[in-house]
Amino acid sequence: MTDDKPTTGGVPVPVTPAGATSGAPAEFPPAAPAGRGMFGNQGTGDVSGFGGLVRQHREIEDSPRPYGGYFDEVRDALEEAYPAFGEAIEKVVVDRGELTLHIRPERIAEVCQVMRDDPALRFELCSSVSGVDYLGADERRLHVVYQLTSMTYRRQVRLEAAVSAEEPHLPSVTSVYPTADWQEREAYDMFGVVFDGHPALTRILMPDDWEGHPQRKDYPLGGVPVEYKGAEIPPPDKRRSYQ
Repeated sequence: MTDDKPTTGGVPVPVTPAGATSGAPAEFPPAAPAGRGMFGNQGTGDVSGFGGLVRQHREIEDSPRPYGGYFDEVRDALEEAYPAFGEAIEKVVVDRGELTLHIRPERIAEVCQVMRDDPALRFELCSSVSGVDYLGADERRLHVVYQLTSMTYRRQVRLEAAVSAEEPHLPSVTSVYPTADWQEREAYDMFGVVFDGHPALTRILMPDDWEGHPQRKDYPLGGVPVEYKGAEIPPPDKRRSYQ
């Protein structure tokens, strides 16, 4: 049996595989439609099965009442304690057993203050501030999600505020929830959301002179090659596309 692979002293010589040339879909993320395939993959015969995947986006609407559980109590308590409820709350959504209050961006700090201080609410802890990029699905594509916990009543609620990539400004909630300090910095670093009033809004993961925000969906994958046990793994934008 013969081996057609070229060798040098019994060690196989790396050969560029067919289909490994440039043109891989990961090299051109801005041109790939959002929500289609894996990393915008299309037209490659991708053996993973994700190449033809198309996600169906649906409009998120107000959930009808009664919500069930303690959700009605939380909404009613906030509406009673916060006179600007009608102006500040865009919608109330109950989905998969979770309550989400969609907040107008300029009102997020005010709502957090009421959620923390009102005796009927008592959401004392902000356990997480994270970003989401709904590129191609929402004009205000950058959403910031706040996970609040009431240790007094053992309840959880999610606040969500949406801003555009052109005007990505939100009031900081660090004066209400000090735990949001580094979490807002991470959302700024990764998604480019600017939290006005933050005490030190600087990058937390990337170098200070880094350009762009890596977790935005139109950000190129890029990367560096990695060597492991004599093999080299190319960065995502240089990997082969299956033909």
